[in-house]
Amino acid sequence: MSSPLNDAALDQLFRSARTFNAWQDKEVTDQQLKELYDLVKMGPTSANSSPVRLVFIKSQDAKARLKPFLSENNAEKTMAAPVTAIIATDFAFYDHLPKLFPHADARSWFVGNEALVEATAFRNSTLQGGYLIMAARSLGLDCGPMSGYDQAGLDAEFFPGTQVKSNFLVNIGYGDPNKNLFGRLPRFDFDEVAQVL
Repeated sequence: MSSPLNDAALDQLFRSARTFNAWQDKEVTDQQLKELYDLVKMGPTSANSSPVRLVFIKSQDAKARLKPFLSENNAEKTMAAPVTAIIATDFAFYDHLPKLFPHADARSWFVGNEALVEATAFRNSTLQGGYLIMAARSLGLDCGPMSGYDQAGLDAEFFPGTQVKSNFLVNIGYGDPNKNLFGRLPRFDFDEVAQVL
């Protein structure tokens, strides 16, 4: 844990990794998705709350259910992706804290405190979605995260009668670098956004 990753690993995870809009016709297996989740679940969350809920859209039937809720500019690339992950948030996550955080009565911290529930659930499911992107890259997969969709419609279709709501979507597969790949956009330099006090 004390040795930095080598340049090849850092390139794969960060420096050379891209957001893909076109995909090779190459399967992502269910086993790969299980391996992906086994990495995602190890990322830290507040009180081990683990509020992310994932739906991996692979089949043509599932894609047909998803498509009506996608914005026009996201539909084609999403239908072509081997997998689309719905990154969702369980706003009743605290009911699982007796299992996930057993050494304290953590559930009582949240019951009746809607502001804390909302902030904790959204923050930590977003973190877990970020872990998913990095985990996918570490397994040799490419990603295309996006938020252009009808959230209310999608949630009614995939999470009816629950306290689960979608956060964002991530297309997963093997990106095609020869199609629809934008040039690398600028990033801020350290001194523009960070300070050491």
